[in-house]
Amino acid sequence: MVQTYQSPVKVYKYSFELVMAAYEKRFPSCELIPVFLGSDIVAEFHSEDGALETLERRCRLNVDAPYILKKIVGVDHVVFIQKNELDRRQRKLEINAYNESFSTRLTIKEHCRYFVHAENPEWTCFEQDASLDIISFFGFESTVEKIAMKQYAANIKKGKAVIEHYINELMAQGIDHIVQWKEPDAQTTIETLTFVDTVTPQDSTPASSKPRTSSIGAKPKATNDRAKPQVSQSVSQSVSQSVSQSVSQSVSQSVSQSVSQPASQPASQPASQPASQPASQPASQPASSQPASQPASQSASQPVNQSTKVTTKLDQDYIQRFLGKLTPYEESKLVQLKRWLQGSLKGQLPKDGHILRFLRAREFNVERAREMLCHSLAWRKLHDMDRLLTTYEPPSVINKYYSGGWHYHDKDGRPLYILRLGQMDVKGLIKSVGAGGILKHVFSVNEEGLRRCEEATKLRGYPITNCTCIVDLEGLSMRHLWRPGIKALLHIIEVVEANYPETMGFLLIVRAPRIFPVLWTLISPFIDENTRRKFLIYGGKDYEGSGGLVDYVERKYIPDFLGGDAFCDVPDGGIVPKSLYMADDEIDTDESSFRVDNVYHTAYVQKDYAHEVLVQVPQKACVITWDFDILKGDVTFHGAAMSLATVQRPP
Repeated sequence: MVQTYQSPVKVYKYSFELVMAAYEKRFPSCELIPVFLGSDIVAEFHSEDGALETLERRCRLNVDAPYILKKIVGVDHVVFIQKNELDRRQRKLEINAYNESFSTRLTIKEHCRYFVHAENPEWTCFEQDASLDIISFFGFESTVEKIAMKQYAANIKKGKAVIEHYINELMAQGIDHIVQWKEPDAQTTIETLTFVDTVTPQDSTPASSKPRTSSIGAKPKATNDRAKPQVSQSVSQSVSQSVSQSVSQSVSQSVSQSVSQPASQPASQPASQPASQPASQPASQPASSQPASQPASQSASQPVNQSTKVTTKLDQDYIQRFLGKLTPYEESKLVQLKRWLQGSLKGQLPKDGHILRFLRAREFNVERAREMLCHSLAWRKLHDMDRLLTTYEPPSVINKYYSGGWHYHDKDGRPLYILRLGQMDVKGLIKSVGAGGILKHVFSVNEEGLRRCEEATKLRGYPITNCTCIVDLEGLSMRHLWRPGIKALLHIIEVVEANYPETMGFLLIVRAPRIFPVLWTLISPFIDENTRRKFLIYGGKDYEGSGGLVDYVERKYIPDFLGGDAFCDVPDGGIVPKSLYMADDEIDTDESSFRVDNVYHTAYVQKDYAHEVLVQVPQKACVITWDFDILKGDVTFHGAAMSLATVQRPP
């Protein structure tokens, strides 16, 4: 089985050229990554204009594996081939790596990419994907797979920290900006100086004896020679190109800027420029060099709203801020499912938090989560759930006798819902508004819960993804075990779990009477196991002491009828007057009106496979109508008629 990994996008709030300089400092070895033992360049290519650069390295990695496994395979480290293709013109770096060691027994492929942020040209993005396919490995296939995934996940976490460490080093050395590469200007005649390559391990020439670049368009003087920090070859080349292109730029601007810029002022940023000047806008950079969509006065560090754009690119910082802390495996599955939805669904994509809930409900199995999500999207579209909060108005009976409502929040900031089930006349409500009416109200409560979670996330600065519910069972009796009521409750559980998974933080059941075990026996088999773990049941007055409600809700927010200090305006419920009952022929006792399969049959059709639906025609001259909704791509549809031979049966 092939294991795949897809990372979210990591954003560096630094220019692409500065990030590339930091990246090159990782080679030939990196003390911040202990498993990286070293590397050697085996092939390289540089274009004449300096825009393209290709490097192929042979990298040695330590293996954090059991001693017995190392002895069996006979190696202490593994070798990978890494090919880097840098395009300074397009400002991107493509990295492809594969294993040289044990290539006949397993295949490891990795692809990484550095590129410029789509909305801020002074920021740099990074994303990577990888795959692991183990054919055979001395009978240790499962062990090798676990070791590889564990070590890979650990290195992923360090990746961004390593780059930022070297960026800080560069800035401490006074290098906080590197001018972008530009096309050479053949008409430039001003003499320029180039940066000589820095010392390599084979070069014994002292660094102090190397030529330095001082001012633009003049030869350096000994009195003005300023010791510059050592950087890697790519930094030297970038600085060399920056000097050369700045001269070209100053020549082309000399006429238009002769009034506002003194002739003696260098066209590019001088080496002695203070580090306090914003790196995103050098002194010589004209306003016209910025993109048309970005004003000249706009700072490069201006935050970008990552959540407003429909894209499969998920920023890691955005994930931690709005979705919570995810493991690399969970991040990968989220990116994979969102990428599939982007290429398959028409119209607006579900929100990232909505997608993540379905992944959690299916233990991050992408196939199972995708199937569950597609069914839910069809259900939401069928019943117009996206507009429920703006179109639904609860009946007066619900407002007065449905004893449930929102009430402050718990200690973690989750919205808190109070349900006084023991005070509710389930039979009276069903006979007054029907099972479908109660079901619709429950859906509106869930939609409101999602909205409140989003507001709490924005307000508190950390992700709030679910709600807490307190269910008060005081007053629960045999009348609550009315069969149509139990049937409606079971259906509510079924539909809510299918379409609102992982929306419950805790469900605190208080004042459970002796009859509660009977009710629990009836409904618990229909509740998902992960959801059952969130149930806490308190009998009698156990909820009042330590380990009770005060552990989850501050006392000032606990309702007064449960011994707290807060007034709770949730309706008291009570018996619904029979005068409010509907006629028997008007009561909607069939709660299946909100089932998808009541109108549609949902099917997941594999590519190149047919899905047949047989429609029986009871008599001649019938008009057949059909309607179908496509969630993925396009399908070919056709109808075929066939007749069944009439079989004569003996009398």
